[in-house]
Amino acid sequence: MVEVPGSVGTTASLSLRLGQTVLAFGSLLFMTIGVRFYQFTAFCYLVTIMSLAIPWNLMLAMVDIYCVILQQPFQKPRILLAISIGDWVVSVLVLASASSAAGVVDILRSNESSCPPTICNRYQFAATLAFLTWFLSLSSSLFNLWLLPSLI
Repeated sequence: MVEVPGSVGTTASLSLRLGQTVLAFGSLLFMTIGVRFYQFTAFCYLVTIMSLAIPWNLMLAMVDIYCVILQQPFQKPRILLAISIGDWVVSVLVLASASSAAGVVDILRSNESSCPPTICNRYQFAATLAFLTWFLSLSSSLFNLWLLPSLI
């Protein structure tokens, strides 16, 4: 069995999952605390997808912790395929939400009367954190897809 760094059950995967969770939580926090995000559909979409990504990543972080503590590599190809597909779906959804939120922020910044600079900066920072979440999610998905052929 070839162990790919970053695949499910490794410490690298655990750090990727925890990074995704922290960045998604940060994006959710900056989007929702003290800001009227619900006025724009793209921001509601970002909040919904980040709320989906957090439990997904926490669940897989628990799987990683279990595998790391027992020092057992993850060797179930069907479950790994399901995790890889789930990672890919979450990655695409996070990219779509980050892109739509960034597009709305760009439009709002062109008209300063509709969005004060402090609020727009919060929206922009939330979209930036969402893009970073997407990058880590894509990395996890690719590492798991890389491991999949060696298990089959």
